[in-house]
Amino acid sequence: MKPFSRIRRKAGNSNRRRLGIVLPVALAFSVFVSGIALADNVQNNVTVGGNDTFVAGGSTSISYRIVATSGDGQTGCNASDGSPAVVTINTPAGVTASPNPLTFNACSTFQPTTFSSSTPGNYSITVSVSDPGPGTYNTSPAAFTLKVLAPPDTTPPVISSNVSGTLGDNGWYTSDVNVSWSVSDPESAISSTSGCGPATISADTAGQSFTCTATSLGGTNTQSVTIKRDATAPTISGSASPAPNGSGWNNTDVSVSFTCADNLSGVASCGPNQRLGGEGAGQSASGTAVDHAGNSASDTVSGINIDKTAPSVSVTGVASGATYTLGSVPAAGCDTSDSLSGVETAASLSQSGGPVGSVTATCSGALDSAGNAGPSASVTYSVNYSWSGFLRPVDNLPTINVVKAGTAVPVKFSLSGNHGLDIFAAGWPKSVAVPCDATAPADAVDEIATPGSSGLSYEASSDQYTYVWKTTKTWSGCRQLQVKLADGQTYMATFRFTK
Repeated sequence: MKPFSRIRRKAGNSNRRRLGIVLPVALAFSVFVSGIALADNVQNNVTVGGNDTFVAGGSTSISYRIVATSGDGQTGCNASDGSPAVVTINTPAGVTASPNPLTFNACSTFQPTTFSSSTPGNYSITVSVSDPGPGTYNTSPAAFTLKVLAPPDTTPPVISSNVSGTLGDNGWYTSDVNVSWSVSDPESAISSTSGCGPATISADTAGQSFTCTATSLGGTNTQSVTIKRDATAPTISGSASPAPNGSGWNNTDVSVSFTCADNLSGVASCGPNQRLGGEGAGQSASGTAVDHAGNSASDTVSGINIDKTAPSVSVTGVASGATYTLGSVPAAGCDTSDSLSGVETAASLSQSGGPVGSVTATCSGALDSAGNAGPSASVTYSVNYSWSGFLRPVDNLPTINVVKAGTAVPVKFSLSGNHGLDIFAAGWPKSVAVPCDATAPADAVDEIATPGSSGLSYEASSDQYTYVWKTTKTWSGCRQLQVKLADGQTYMATFRFTK
């Protein structure tokens, strides 16, 4: 028996040894599973059908907290171990949460956040936790479905009238009119309608009304439309005054007037009345009547003959705006004509202005055999002296004349004849300082006049005018001598002065 006993004891020891090896492994597995199940829980205060639901465009408040379990290997609240827990709310597109994320330094205390959305639908909301400490978190209790409801129907149906026909003026139709209705409500079904069927208006009317009424969950709406129909044209008749003579002619203006009427929408415009003042045979005038609906009718008064035209007068020989040289101006004259009764008295010529500068030739005094006076005709033109440029010792532009300051310069020129000494425009000649052009050619003035005051003279033998220009000793640099004649033309020469 002893050997058996020893064997049992050995066997017992062996079993104890096996248990000594196996039990720690089982215990470790138990602790691992417990660590998951007993991790600190992230919870919310969602009430189904309560704060998990709101209408699109609005918002709801949901609070979150952390509940300690002390079963994840860390005793007490994981968030209060010196490393705060940061809870991030995971929101899908179309949903916002504020504030987000939430920071927890303790457990059991709720922190609120506001969810908002403008898009109806069911949205899955979850959270995630960030904590550098040793503890773990179970986020499943914080998951929920956010329900965003479509707004209720608070608006009645939309009703619009559809009117087809020829629309004239001022809301009047000028043809048959068809009326139909469009009724819609995108938020709820149409429950009833009244008066919304099609209709046709085929007779003239000052106003026929149609009303459509429709109801939905959003309420009742009513729309009306009034149709005015006038498809009948107005009437019009015209007359002329004064009446023609026995031969059918008038020698004065003729007035044509129109009379209009309309039985429904009324006359909007009539005519226009006209006054015929032009000469001619077989003239006519037309008028139009328009009612307020836009219908129209016309009438014409014809066979109107008028002869009252005065003779035509024109100036011959010279042209308006033309420029001529003194001594070569064409002879002006008058031309008078009349295509009906003929010329009784021809127009006569008169002239003003000149002999140089602006000249006006006028023809007036014409009469035809009917006693009509012809209008005056005028032509304005310009006459200039015959200028051939400055003569020696002065050079023309671009040459610069070089002269000693203070000397008297004989400025010579010809106007093709003696036209007196009153040839300068008032206040001229003049001189002004100008910059010297270093690139221009230069030529010395080789003739000096007798000192004295400036003056103008004419020498018949050479057919030359001489203007003695007295310069000033203080002048230096360049100056431009400007000579403006009585015909309005200005001529210039440039001088450089030396000491």
